[in-house]
Amino acid sequence: MKACEALSSAQTGATMQVLLVLALLVACRAAARNLSFPQGFMFGAGTAAYQVEGAWNTSGKGESIWDRLTHARLSSDPSAETADVAADSYHRYREDVLAAKNLGLDFYRFSISWPRILPKGDLSFVNPDGINYYNNLINELKRNNIEPLVTMYHWDLPQHLQDLGGLASDIIIDYFEDYARLLFTHFGDRVKWWTTFNEPLSFVTGYSSAWFAPGVDAPGVGGYLVAHNILKAHARVYHLYRQHFRGEQKGKVSITLNLNYPQPKTSSPADHDATERYLQFNLGWFAHPIYSSEGDYPAIMKERIANNSRAEGLPRSRLPEFGEHWVKYIRGTHDFYGMNIYSSYYVSAPNTSETSSGISFANDMGPVLLEQDPSWPAGSISNFRYAPFGLRKMLKWVSDNYHGVPVLVTENGWVDRGEMNDSMRIRYLVNHYAALLDAVHLDHVTVLGHSVWSLIDTFEWGSYENKYGLYRVDYKDPRRARQARASAEVLAAITRTRRLPEQYLDQE
Repeated sequence: MKACEALSSAQTGATMQVLLVLALLVACRAAARNLSFPQGFMFGAGTAAYQVEGAWNTSGKGESIWDRLTHARLSSDPSAETADVAADSYHRYREDVLAAKNLGLDFYRFSISWPRILPKGDLSFVNPDGINYYNNLINELKRNNIEPLVTMYHWDLPQHLQDLGGLASDIIIDYFEDYARLLFTHFGDRVKWWTTFNEPLSFVTGYSSAWFAPGVDAPGVGGYLVAHNILKAHARVYHLYRQHFRGEQKGKVSITLNLNYPQPKTSSPADHDATERYLQFNLGWFAHPIYSSEGDYPAIMKERIANNSRAEGLPRSRLPEFGEHWVKYIRGTHDFYGMNIYSSYYVSAPNTSETSSGISFANDMGPVLLEQDPSWPAGSISNFRYAPFGLRKMLKWVSDNYHGVPVLVTENGWVDRGEMNDSMRIRYLVNHYAALLDAVHLDHVTVLGHSVWSLIDTFEWGSYENKYGLYRVDYKDPRRARQARASAEVLAAITRTRRLPEQYLDQE
């Protein structure tokens, strides 16, 4: 380090080779950072049932809302793709576990398919083949010293329940509690990490967009009803576990929330206000009732939606009210914070306050402009850009605003067209790990672990075009062969040494 300090302060001699100086400076900067992972830090990777399992109508599985939607697309467009087979993990789960083992993972994050367990959504029929499948997967993980981290709901609602109103009907609260009780009863002796819902900010769009299942056209209304019910259902399940299962099973229950980090484009008050509005409407909507000290929806949401509702001539706000009982009941229903994050945005206030016509979430939030720096490397999805600083800042924001809650990064990864020598995924992962370690060592954020999205290539809710997998899946091969990409080798080295390789770090 003394040599580094001398180098940084000394005048570079004319005879010193420039490249050597740059290399030494990079090494010195790396040495100044703590690139080692703390004791107990957990490495993981994830998938979701609908995206990898296949076997969509075999072994007693019921139809899900995504089965219904993708088959409807296929009926009108023969080129549309479905997840009917996907990676065929239902039959090839041992290959997935072997992939996780070869990476040296501490945990594997996967979801349970509600309609595979309960084909009708309720307890009228419990599918033994579904129970057996997840028992086999969990047991295989445990045999290989890999902890299962289970998501109860990753978007594949049983179609039978959708026919009754789906997530917009408050009967879903009872059905979800019944489903969770079944999961705790059958799997809780081995599963110690649970999340109730994955990315409610994403799946509520199914009640305002035809693209997302179940495709209900109710903007500015349906999403608020869904969010209200899933927050109640989440709390119901948390209390169920705490009261009846935690004492014996010793596990943890929380929820997974998503947002790419938003920061003001300029230091102007208008851009700061726009960013705060964006944060509260997109993250605070779900996080504030659970993680804040006061509970309930963010004040700015309640105020703006109530004002808009009055202006629309409605007798009450389109954002439902919890009431004192539910505010207290939901508040504090967490054991950690599940964070999904991929990129970052600059947020600014537009020059006009005009909004589009009609009732919508966007109009309730108010106008904001989201931009990304074109110099940030882009993935195969247009708004997916490389910005590792966003992970550190989001970790700090959550820790600062929610009382130092422990964070588990449940999704973070790179998307491309499937290169085997995926150098950009390597750069992405190493530098996001570095940002995470800065949050741990410099900002004193408690980070429990990190899960790469994804372990293997998945069906990405419409096509197989975009690839996130550490392992390639050959969809043209009936065996759905898995093949490790270059990033898998790098991650295996990181989990083995529990330290980041300096050669992949960005120069500062």
